Amino acid sequence: MFAVRSRVTWRGVWRLVAFVILFVASLGFIAGGAVRGAGVGSVTFMVLGVAGLVLFGAGLLVSAGGMLARRPVLELDAAGVRRPARWPLPRASGRALPWDEVAAITALRRGVAGARRGEQDYLVFLPSPELAEMARTSRRPALVALTMRDVPSTAAAVPWCFAVEPGWDATLPQIVKEARRRRRVPVIDRRTK
Repeated sequence: MFAVRSRVTWRGVWRLVAFVILFVASLGFIAGGAVRGAGVGSVTFMVLGVAGLVLFGAGLLVSAGGMLARRPVLELDAAGVRRPARWPLPRASGRALPWDEVAAITALRRGVAGARRGEQDYLVFLPSPELAEMARTSRRPALVALTMRDVPSTAAAVPWCFAVEPGWDATLPQIVKEARRRRRVPVIDRRTK
């Protein structure tokens, strides 16, 4: 099995640090409200502290758990493509797409070069010949629909669309090579056209 995982990045570390700071601040709100007595302001501070404790504690748990669990983002094996569920959901709740249902693989690029967020590469496993034909012949603005959840004509492709993150431990060409090793499916590269 070929598994693609996200590496621990500075962005993830800073997110974890932010949750720790907010969690400690929530404890401070609770302590400050408890010290001041039973006034309206104190009770408000304590309620806000408890709400922050729950919310930021959950964020801290999910963030730390995701970094430590190191669940794959994408798995390729002899049976097909698998999108494992994110931590803390059970692994069994992930999705699988058998190779027989993969009509094509397409790579496309979304975003604006030179902008703050820049361009993002996407890898899409297309589950129907109609979507493969669309990926092959459509103009670039129409291809963006393959990455959007709310477009009915491309809804079947959305669960199999992966934004290729810089923190992945495999590159886009490596993933395509591994996929083609398991099943000879057409590859449509529309990143520059």
